[in-house]
Amino acid sequence: MIKRDYYLNRLISKKENGLIKIITGIRRCGKSYLLFELYKNYLNSIGIDDAHIIQIQLDKKTFEDYRNPNSLYEFILGKINETEKFYIFIDEIQLCYKIKKDNVEKSKVAEEDRDLLYTTFYDILNDLMTRKNLDIYVTGSNSRLLSKDVATNFRDRGVEIQLYPLSFSEYYEYAGGEKSDAWEEYMTYSGMPLCVLEKDEREKEKYLKDLFTKIYIADIKERYKLKDEEPLSALIDVILSSVGSLTNPHKLSNTLESVLHAKLSDHTVKKYMDYLEDAFIIKKADRYDVKGKKYLDFPSKYYVGDIGLRNARLNFRQQERTHIMENIIFNELVSRGYSVDVGVVQVSSTENRVQKKSNLEIDFIVNQGFNKIYIQSAFSIDDNGKKIQKIRPLLNSGDFFKKIVIVNGSQKKNGR
Repeated sequence: MIKRDYYLNRLISKKENGLIKIITGIRRCGKSYLLFELYKNYLNSIGIDDAHIIQIQLDKKTFEDYRNPNSLYEFILGKINETEKFYIFIDEIQLCYKIKKDNVEKSKVAEEDRDLLYTTFYDILNDLMTRKNLDIYVTGSNSRLLSKDVATNFRDRGVEIQLYPLSFSEYYEYAGGEKSDAWEEYMTYSGMPLCVLEKDEREKEKYLKDLFTKIYIADIKERYKLKDEEPLSALIDVILSSVGSLTNPHKLSNTLESVLHAKLSDHTVKKYMDYLEDAFIIKKADRYDVKGKKYLDFPSKYYVGDIGLRNARLNFRQQERTHIMENIIFNELVSRGYSVDVGVVQVSSTENRVQKKSNLEIDFIVNQGFNKIYIQSAFSIDDNGKKIQKIRPLLNSGDFFKKIVIVNGSQKKNGR
């Protein structure tokens, strides 16, 4: 059993709080396992029997009919009563589709209110949550349908718990062994749960590659009705080839033009990037001017949600360990709930009596309310030049926030 105690304890702390618990995250990262196995086992352990836990998995053929929100609503009502406590689990809630309301005349509804012509899963969840004896939990793999709309569609009555693939500490707790060996394995295959459980390396590679082609790209193509998946596929490869590098839609558009020999507008590239973010495949880190205390529009950095997915997608060709380590640190920070930016520090220098200004980079600014922590990721700082390069932006930040340089300490020494 792979433990996910951090997320399990978050769910337990929100039990029966009157809000809809919304578990989001990239597909196959363990949302269903967290809810239907770990959390259900917890409920059973405190005396709640299965008859009071209503489980609906909308991605299974058995529950396909309940993708109709009206059918889902009737099914749940048929399983509960008004006197006992029930726990409602709904998996992959975004698979519910809209149903046209029969009793509303479209011509009488203003254009801006056309969404009111349909019954959605938001409507039935908002109705169910008014029943004091129901405690509701849903999972979803699309942030546009869920986390971006929690405040409006759930009327401030939903709370999101975003689940990530296994962190290194979660992976090592399961895998054990020599920590340096575990780190090397994690840098290669990372933390998708079923990949971690698989022992055969070829099967690991196949599983991770199939996730992109058979799940992620297929989902996006179907959801957004894309006729041709080649531009999206090419964009994925370009972004994954340069994780942690500064980029923007215009730059990516130019790169894609050279790869596909066809022009893709900046707008189209941005739209595809939004799809990838919504599916939790990539995540953007905004740039923050440390001294100017303001955010910069472009360019930004993008990181992949699981480095093993990235490596497999690129056939393990581009193993830039500095960028891989940086990506892993970013994922670790955001999985702990921190808001993470990329820092920019402007410094002045004089060269041949000419004053020049240049921008230095701080890999991560970790925001903790009014406090910040600056973090530099350095796979190796064996020579003094690399050390100065990493430390210089920190020394020129002009403030007294905590500053950390993380180096790769996994190498075995003296034959041990």
